Amino acid sequence: QLQLVESGGGSVQPGGSLRLSCAASGRTFSASTMGWFRQAPGKEREFVAAISRSGSSTRYADSVKGRFTISRDGAKNTVYLQMNSLKPEDTAVYYCAATNTFLSTFSSEYRYWGQGTQVTVSS
Repeated sequence: QLQLVESGGGSVQPGGSLRLSCAASGRTFSASTMGWFRQAPGKEREFVAAISRSGSSTRYADSVKGRFTISRDGAKNTVYLQMNSLKPEDTAVYYCAATNTFLSTFSSEYRYWGQGTQVTVSS
């Protein structure tokens, strides 16, 4: 079992930054690829970023490449999403998730999910 709790969401102006955190509890954190997804109102959940068990490999959606950075701290059982140069189209609920599939971009392959944290980008 793995429990995931996101934090760090909020409201920010375009061009601003936020850092999301996902605290994990459970023995399987170190064995899991961790991912971030987001879901905007009226849209399907979409992949944002993923990081491998070791932290040495990452994958990003084209829409966030160069602006977002995913990282993980094994000692703290926490994964982060640093979001810079935020745009209104980044507004969504952001979810942290865990999978055994290496750097998967498919939400159906993620077994464990957090409750989500709202990010709003607006002037």
